[in-house]
Amino acid sequence: MGSSAALALASCGARVTLFEAAERPFQGASRWNEGKIHLGYLYAADPELETARHILPGGLEFKRLIERHIGRPIDSVVTTHDDTYLVHRASVTSVAAMEKYIRDVDALLNGHPQAHDYLVDLTGRRSRRLSAVELDRQYDTKEIVAGFYVPERSVSTLWIADQLVQAVEVEPNIELALNTRVESVRATEDSLQGPFHIDTDCGSSGPYDLVINCLWEGRPIVDAALGILPPAPWSHRFRLALFLRTAQPISVPSTVIATGPFGDIKQYGERDFYLSWYPAGLRAEGTALAPPPVPQIEAGGQDIIEEIFRELGAIIPGVKLLRDKAETMQLNGGWVYACGQGPLSHPGSTLHRRHHTNIHRAGSYISIDTGKYSIAPWLAQRVAAAICG
Repeated sequence: MGSSAALALASCGARVTLFEAAERPFQGASRWNEGKIHLGYLYAADPELETARHILPGGLEFKRLIERHIGRPIDSVVTTHDDTYLVHRASVTSVAAMEKYIRDVDALLNGHPQAHDYLVDLTGRRSRRLSAVELDRQYDTKEIVAGFYVPERSVSTLWIADQLVQAVEVEPNIELALNTRVESVRATEDSLQGPFHIDTDCGSSGPYDLVINCLWEGRPIVDAALGILPPAPWSHRFRLALFLRTAQPISVPSTVIATGPFGDIKQYGERDFYLSWYPAGLRAEGTALAPPPVPQIEAGGQDIIEEIFRELGAIIPGVKLLRDKAETMQLNGGWVYACGQGPLSHPGSTLHRRHHTNIHRAGSYISIDTGKYSIAPWLAQRVAAAICG
């Protein structure tokens, strides 16, 4: 979010200081996630389509905005096939409800004037339910009761991260303050009109005419000191996933097991994969303003890796081949901040509804709840338009 906002503002002539706690930007969740560019299909437990309507515009704008920032196409790092959404026997939604929801999202998408702007042209595209033969041939039907092909894709977040870091580093209107953790923001006026000073672990910096809080797990703490609280109960979750490269080309369908605390697999190109099993990867969660401590990962997380392979492999047979042909494996992840609480295994969990993400402005102080990776460039563009005109 911070890098997208800095690039969007810099492109319209603003001078930007980008504070980054790590040695380089993109070392956390924005680098280590599955890169799903959401169209809304994941949120079947929100049948009113509030989440789908909220995140759809950002998903459709993602490709255009990223390519403008990095100056090159991203087609080579887009997953090559539509996602398969599987309905688990323990899903929080029924097959009938899932099917209706998917058809409703299809209708939203097909009526959208920017359907052609997505990662692939979606004009006239619709989802399709797998036949019983197709389902049985590819998946374990003891646990999976239905499946749908949906026109949703993902991007390799590692590649996107590297490209955006390069764009930030060469942009003359951006000054990078690296290895600098923001602790608080001070306004000289009660109305938050600025000027502002930023207090960090390296000292104080400023004055600044305008401040944009793009932090992830640390954002609520800085906001709260200025009297700004999230619009709904929130939570922090620290999640890990497996990033794998095979020694030779292998084809395993990009698959999402829905809806609940399950897992997914993504294939980028011929040899790069993302594998996640939610119960294995969830290492910490809390509902305080500050995120809870993350337990130490023992023995390189081998027990987590084993569980991911075991649980995904029991449902998707092709996962076993990935393990046999793996050339490299890396377990990594980051925080997930959300205006929502409750276990994903419960249909009433507000984590199944993600429409609270937005831009909050008080005077010259702006705080952005990114919500989903896929809508960050779109939110950044909206902020830049509001500031620069």
